[in-house]
Amino acid sequence: MKVCIIDDNTSITGMFSKLLKMEGHEVVVANGGRAGLSLLENDTFDATILDVSMPEFSGIDVVDALKQSGRINEQKIVILTASSVSNEELDGLKEKGVKEILKKPLQLDTLVSTLEAISKS
Repeated sequence: MKVCIIDDNTSITGMFSKLLKMEGHEVVVANGGRAGLSLLENDTFDATILDVSMPEFSGIDVVDALKQSGRINEQKIVILTASSVSNEELDGLKEKGVKEILKKPLQLDTLVSTLEAISKS
């Protein structure tokens, strides 16, 4: 499975990248929303891990840009959030095309099983 990880926290992208590579997956990392959007617009992934809270260009901004360009349905996005995003905002992300929302902290096996499930959908 080819996975894109978009998060401004390099410790998180490093940990998730290492875990997924150990599981045999191909991983591409972007450490910011704009860089992540560029990856999603120019490449195809089986699943994307997207942090919702990033400075300057958030995960919500990434989803909105993909929705506006009509490319959201090409993506299989799993949102990660530890922030105080409201349930209404999270529901709105699912309505826009996000496949799953996971709250941090999370078990790594939960992340892997979620990614595998949405990549097959």
